[in-house]
Amino acid sequence: MPEVNHGPPKSTTDRHLIVEGATALPILAAMAPPMLLAAEGGSSSESESTGSSPGEVIVIQSGDVTLSAYLARPAPSAAGGAGRQALVLCHGFPVTQAQDATATGYHELADRLAADTGWTVLTFSFRGTGRSGGNFSLGGWLADLQAASEALRTTSGVEQVWLCGFAAGGALALCAAGEDDRICGVASFAAPADFGDRAADARRFVAQARGVGLIRDPKFPYDLDGWARQLREIRPLSVIGKIPPRPVLIVHGSNDEVVPLLDARALADAAEGQLDLRVLVGAGHRLRHDPRAVALLIGWMDRQR
Repeated sequence: MPEVNHGPPKSTTDRHLIVEGATALPILAAMAPPMLLAAEGGSSSESESTGSSPGEVIVIQSGDVTLSAYLARPAPSAAGGAGRQALVLCHGFPVTQAQDATATGYHELADRLAADTGWTVLTFSFRGTGRSGGNFSLGGWLADLQAASEALRTTSGVEQVWLCGFAAGGALALCAAGEDDRICGVASFAAPADFGDRAADARRFVAQARGVGLIRDPKFPYDLDGWARQLREIRPLSVIGKIPPRPVLIVHGSNDEVVPLLDARALADAAEGQLDLRVLVGAGHRLRHDPRAVALLIGWMDRQR
């Protein structure tokens, strides 16, 4: 995503900013009530077919769109109370058409988070990605996140729901938490402060989305102006101030080549510094692959007990 110019940071102070060096430890769309979690493809699951993962492949209904999802739970031997806290884990825009947004990488991360923290973790493919149906729109993706949050909230044993996302998924996690005070907190990695640059040339963005398989229907979007309006109106920058005093973690790479570090500082300013801002020295945009970012997430989750 090209640089979004929000102007210079205004009020963020050093006490809200912690730089992690190379040696650090590794709007809202109308939505029908979400379907309760159910196993995808009957009783079979990915873990049963491959024997490589303890999680369960499930489906979630977001309006008339069926989403492919994956639920990881802590081990039965975990301490009492494990699984009561739950995290929805969100991906960003796919890079290539072949990329399954919640395939191995996010499934493995969900399994690790569940094992290391004792939380229940749900990750899913937004509409237009992976095995989920539908076509990409930002309002549709926000509705999908809301549906996933509701489905997780109704899962047996879950008492609290938190959000985490990377890139566009992180931005939408901030938006969802800002508009729903039932969300207990949010962690956002490499997130843009808004999507205005995408809206500026909506036809080009539609072509890009179609090129990576996010838009499958040749006639979609049926209303280009309305589709682009969602990109302008769904803005983390406008709602992040509603989240504190609930915990907020913002993590950004100092060398992010897609979303400039300025976006993270703008988000911190919009929250009046009432969040935990971490900058990873030398890190680029794909923080899910940076062990320091994963360590920060696990540490943040552990502190919420």
